[in-house]
This record gives sequence, structure tokens and C-alpha cells, in this order.
Amino acid sequence: MMVGIDLGTTNSAAAIFVDGAPILVPNALGDFLTPSAVALGEDGAILTGLAARERMTLDPASAHILFKRTMGTQTRLPLGGRDYSSEELSALVLGSLKADVEAYTGEKAVQAVITVPAYFNDRQRKATRRAGELAGFTVERLINEPTAAALAYGIHELDEESPFLVFDLGGGTFDVSIVEIFDGIVEVRSSAGDNRLGGEDFNTALAELAMEKLGRRWARWSDPRLDELLRDAAERARRALTEAESAEFGFVWEGERIAVEVGAGEFEAKAQPLLDRLREPVLRALRDGRTRVEELSEVVLVGGATRMPIVRRATTRMFGRFPANRVHPDHAVALGAAIQCGLKEKNAALKEIRLTDVCPFTLGVETAERTGAGLRSGLFSPIIERNTVLPASRAESFSTMSDGQRVVEIAVYQGESRLVAENVALGTLKIPVPPRRAGHVEVVCRFSYDASGLLEVDVSVPETGVTRQLVILDGEGEDEADLARRREELARLKLHPREDSPNAAVLARARRAYEAHIGESRARIAELLSRFEAVLDSQDPRRVGEARAETERELDAIEGERFL
Repeated sequence: MMVGIDLGTTNSAAAIFVDGAPILVPNALGDFLTPSAVALGEDGAILTGLAARERMTLDPASAHILFKRTMGTQTRLPLGGRDYSSEELSALVLGSLKADVEAYTGEKAVQAVITVPAYFNDRQRKATRRAGELAGFTVERLINEPTAAALAYGIHELDEESPFLVFDLGGGTFDVSIVEIFDGIVEVRSSAGDNRLGGEDFNTALAELAMEKLGRRWARWSDPRLDELLRDAAERARRALTEAESAEFGFVWEGERIAVEVGAGEFEAKAQPLLDRLREPVLRALRDGRTRVEELSEVVLVGGATRMPIVRRATTRMFGRFPANRVHPDHAVALGAAIQCGLKEKNAALKEIRLTDVCPFTLGVETAERTGAGLRSGLFSPIIERNTVLPASRAESFSTMSDGQRVVEIAVYQGESRLVAENVALGTLKIPVPPRRAGHVEVVCRFSYDASGLLEVDVSVPETGVTRQLVILDGEGEDEADLARRREELARLKLHPREDSPNAAVLARARRAYEAHIGESRARIAELLSRFEAVLDSQDPRRVGEARAETERELDAIEGERFL
């Protein structure tokens, strides 16, 4: 059985696709949400879920939450005499979800589709995949959380061609995606986000507000147990403010009941810096997706933190409309992951659709440039830009930097910074080059990347015909047959759009038409040719297809329809 899992920062959920629909799987307590918490019980046993979260308040040193925020880092978290990585703690949560599914269905849960924040980088995605494998799953796919939510909202609206925006504010991360459904394809146009912004940050703001109102005694606090009591009180007060204009922020400390009333307006004012941080990822996603707000058919809110009235008001002001709420915000991602399971299994109840995603971070190589002060190295040169629709293949040419240089080292990075030191290193390869004057040897570097995180780096030296390849996977232990299939699919992309037959035919026709005409017609054809060649150089399949169709229409208008 294949399971769709929303592995969240504060809560996780599992869902399966049965009888033509996705359904949530309850845990042993009958709840659909399982706290993403791990703790050590008094008897030394490992606890997960609600029991672990309750243990956090009693004895913070024996429990961990929010470990998803350190996924893919070297952070180690102590528990019961040993240190755990974030993926090991996540594996314990995933293992409990796996047991819940097996108890509910009576079948073995073997495969999984696991969701990740759209803005997770390569290391974070690999760590998530490893967590699934440690839990005993074969991880069929990692799917971006907003993409999963789009499936939950859009699977029955495949005729809708207008883009919609998925606004996903969870417990610890924030993602925005522009999604469009057309011709049986669910396409993510762009994604942006903030991996350090979520409901827990609003809890912190609410706790600070309450402490300020309580006075000088509580101006600063550093006791771990008090921290957890305040976090718990903030969570309860924040949920109460969802339905009321004021709520009690209360807790018991050293035998004394401490309580203060907090108002919705006060909370909104205190949280304003967090609300302001929601704006930039939205603007970036719209900008990268070349989409205007008025073009959006819907704004979809996902994630438990979007239930806060202050967030709903902020999004309403931001977009000038009320957001959609057809699916429970806490459940949408898990339900979408289950739909992806149904698509993977080619379930007959689902229409034949293809799901595309985008590259969340720019992929490129380290380069150097000459300045008046000499050679400046450590610079990042993009090859596949962020928000490129996947799968994709892009190529760029570089040249040697030193006289007599015999080897070029290609260092591959992922990120957005101009400096490679601030990006994520993925791998390196070396290729021999003939010794020439600096700048006289060309090196062509092609990146081919698929939606499941397989990156092939092909480097060639046209002068010598020497080629080298580096393969970077999103996980270890890949099935050889599946890996071979994925690499074969990428191989079909490794043609420059100029070499693709339909594009080459239009180029040849335009050049022939240029020679056959004079005056205004010739000038118009020259403009068409330049515009089409510029789009070809972008290597964006969708833009190329649209530009080719437009060029053909314009040529038909000038010289009549082509004939055979």
C-alpha cells in the first residue's frame, strides 16, 4: 500500500487513496493530526505524537519538537543518552504514522509520498527522504506541500485554465506557489517561501505580548520549562482568538496561577512584523511566475496557521478578495499527497493528468571574473534558474581563465546568492582541456534535472570532444530500473531547442522568408526571427512552444499558409 504523508513542523498526517477518493487515516487516539514530537518516557520508552508533546511541557529536556526546522543540517538533539539528527527524529514520527495506517487498513504500508516545503533545498530533501527510508518506507516521491494542496483543491477543476495561488502557512514554514491546470497538466509556475516563518513564530509573539502585559517580573525568561509553558499557553490563546476578540493567556508557575487577557487587536499589532514577512514571498512568486494578482482565479489558504483571523485579514487585504476555504487547511496537504499516490498507482477513478513541479532553488556552477584588481573567484553562475518547470535541461558555455590551463574544475551549487560560499555545494567534477591562452578554450556545461531530484551534469570540450558527467541523486539506494528510466527521460531533453525539429523548421522558414521579401515585410520578418531566437535561448519549453506558434501565425499572415 502507498501512503501520502504530510510531515509537518508541528503536526503530521497520513492519508490513503481508496474507492476513488483520498481519506485521512486516524491515529491510535482517533485524531487525524499527530503532533510532530518525540520524547523519552519516565520508563525510558520512546514516545511520539500527543504523548510526547505533553511530555515536553512536563520535562523539556526529555522531549523535542520543531526539529523539522533543522532538517538537513548537522544539528544533533540529545535524547536518552544519545544524540539524534532531525531526520532520525522525523523517522520516529513517520514510523508511528506507518503503524497507524497498518492498524487502520490491516495492510502493510510499504510505499510513501512525503510532502516537503517548496523552499526546501537539496540537503533538506535528501534528509526527508532518508527519514522515510529509516521509517521503513520506499519513498516513491517527495512532493512540494503547495503542489499537494493544489491537487486537493484542483483535481476536480481540470477545465479551469486560470492560475491560482496556494498560500501555505504551517506551524514552522511558509510557502507560496502559483499553480495552473490546463490540458490535463497541473503545472506549478513558481514557488517562494520562508522556512523560518510559521504558527510557532506567532506563538512567540503572543507570549512576548503577554509577558509585557504581566510586567517587569516576566520581562525576560530563560527557564526551558517556563518556555514550554508559555508556548503551550500561547498556542491555546492563539486558537481562542480565532473565534473571539480576546482570550486568556494563562499558566501555572511555582504553584501560582498566572493569567492575563490579550486582545485580538493587540495581538495583530505585535505580530505585524511577521505579517509583513508574508508579503515578500508572495511578490516573488507572482514575479517569477509572470502573473498579476488580477489574473488569479482563486487564492487558496493551506496550513493550520491560516485559521488565524489576522492572517486571513492580511491575505484579504493583500489580494483584494476573500480566499477559498473548500478544504480544511490542516488536511489539504495530506489529502493531496494521497491523490498523488492514486496518480502514481494510475487509479481508474482519477483523470489522466500529469503533474509538473518547479526547481525551488537556482542550480549553477562556480565561476570567476577578471576585475581591475585581478581575478575574482567564488562567484555563482546560474544554469537552471529557480522556478523553471521540471523536468528541464539547460546549457551554458564557459571558457578557461588562465594561460596554459590544463584542467577545469566544475563545482555545482544550489542557491540564490551571488557568492557560492553562501549557497549549498552539491558536487564537483574535473575535465581536461588543451593548454591555450586564457579564454580560448570553450567548456559547455549542461544541467538536466527532474522533478524527483535527479541532476545530471554533462560537461564537454567541443575542441577535443572530451566529455565528463556527474550524477547527483536526491537519495541513496535508488532502484536501478527506475533510475535508468529517469535518466532515459532526461536524455530526451538534452537537445538545445534550436535542434528540435519543429523549431528548426520554423527558423529555416523564417530565414528563407527573409531572403524572399524586401521592404517592410523583410523588416517585420527580421523582428520575428530575432524574437524567436531570443526565446529559444531561454530554453523554456513552454515559452518556446508559444513563440513558435506565434511566429508561424505571423509568417502565415505575411506569405500565406505554408504548403507541402
